[in-house]
Amino acid sequence: MSKPVKEMIVAEYKRRFDGVSNGLLIDIRGIEANKNNELRVDLLNKDIHITVLKNSLAKTAFQDTDLKGLTEYIEGPTAFAFGGNSVVEVARNLVDWAKKIKNLELKAAVLDGQFFEGTDGVKRLSNFPTKEESQGIVVQLLLSPAGNVVKAATSPGGNIVGIVKEMSSMLEDGKTIEKIA
Repeated sequence: MSKPVKEMIVAEYKRRFDGVSNGLLIDIRGIEANKNNELRVDLLNKDIHITVLKNSLAKTAFQDTDLKGLTEYIEGPTAFAFGGNSVVEVARNLVDWAKKIKNLELKAAVLDGQFFEGTDGVKRLSNFPTKEESQGIVVQLLLSPAGNVVKAATSPGGNIVGIVKEMSSMLEDGKTIEKIA
């Protein structure tokens, strides 16, 4: 491959991955063509893209980017998966696909500068909450104390009403009020 062609490929990688700071490296070698197409179409419908990399050129393109740490995992046939709402969503989808396709190898992932190595690392990443899930958890935590305050404020009133009703029914029945438990 000539030097100008290599430079064009590196420039294309830089353009394609501009602004991408999170993603996964996978090996899709040995996957049947139909399964490969099925995988790619399913992921593309979720706005997740897969790009097969030319290793040495990808390493050059990843220099001076947030993806630089992934270069040590770029060996052998490698593809880069990115996109979706978050890299956690990408990891979840690829972990699910790895259960269906035995030859799909999960090599490494990066999330905000934190690297996850191998299948176990990517599976661990897939268990992280997405940004939306994290926001929901924070909102729930913020609202929880307010809910407890409301419960505490209304609970004694509910108990008093119950006691008054019990006393009223006892008096109506002609019973004496000794102790209400």
